[in-house]
Amino acid sequence: MSCWDTVADYAFRSIGYGERLLPRSDFTLCQQVTLIGSGMIWNLYFGLVALLSGFCLATALAVGKASRNPLWRKPSEAVIFVFRGSPLFIQVFFAYFLFLSLKGAYPGLGALTSAWAGAALVLFLNTAAYSAEIFYGALRAVPPGESEAADAYGLTGWTKFRRVTWPVLLRLAWPSYTNEAIFLFHATTLVFFSGFPALQQRGDALYYASYFADKTFNPFVPYPILAGYFILLTLAIIAVMGRVNARLNRHLPQAQRRGRPKLLTQILR
Repeated sequence: MSCWDTVADYAFRSIGYGERLLPRSDFTLCQQVTLIGSGMIWNLYFGLVALLSGFCLATALAVGKASRNPLWRKPSEAVIFVFRGSPLFIQVFFAYFLFLSLKGAYPGLGALTSAWAGAALVLFLNTAAYSAEIFYGALRAVPPGESEAADAYGLTGWTKFRRVTWPVLLRLAWPSYTNEAIFLFHATTLVFFSGFPALQQRGDALYYASYFADKTFNPFVPYPILAGYFILLTLAIIAVMGRVNARLNRHLPQAQRRGRPKLLTQILR
């Protein structure tokens, strides 16, 4: 079997397309690269779903924490404290057994015992809490002059927040939020260690890397391949977030722009 045939058979196996059986012997480098890359589809899914949905909740939690109304502030503080104060690994384990218990009483919640829904929900809540704290700090750092200028123009309420406060908040928070996005995609590997099952051996990238390491008794091939995929993913995240950061700062003079986060700095962090 040529490498092209291997790619055709296994490139989308993690989502149910292609060869159903995993290779059992005579493992080739092409098989390992292809199957681990196939598993990265799930890591991308978990990361993108959690990041995009968590961004919205994080904004709401940050505004709620900054509110003077305790009915908004206290729940926001509680959510942020719980999900920042406990390990993500424990959250994923606890959530699986909680969803499993609820499934018996409420069969309609059965989807939450699957990784595509349950694990994504936990990652969504976790990244929302961390991002909310980042946004809250940025919200407190918004220069008073920006708010005073908005008041002078007669902007109030939602219009003031949408056109003045929120853009400044994002500009201040974006470098730290970029680090949170990188951490989130790396954290998707924890799904492999949780109780969420990989149905029909359709697992994430770490699932296939562990499979090859167990079968070949050689972890020095699959795990570096896995690390290489995540390094490429990190570079892609830095590039995308850097473009967004440049867009957020497009109105500033060239000398004052923060520009794209430095690649070496992001990797060292």
